[in-house]
Amino acid sequence: MAEDKPDMSAVMKAVAESPKRDNSVYHKAIAEARQAFEDAEAALGGPVEVRTKTKTKRNGDYVVKWTFRRLD
Repeated sequence: MAEDKPDMSAVMKAVAESPKRDNSVYHKAIAEARQAFEDAEAALGGPVEVRTKTKTKRNGDYVVKWTFRRLD
């Protein structure tokens, strides 16, 4: 029965040695989104609400349109 269980140290070593995913593009997009909220709040003079529209263009581009409105 004990032979059926994987060696946990081998599993942990394999996980530690596996290639890491590059999340730099994700982090850049999140930073730009936070900056957009900050800019909208400054321009509109207070808290804002946002609405989004998404669209996939024929050429494969994925477009997101953000509309900020002042929160009343």
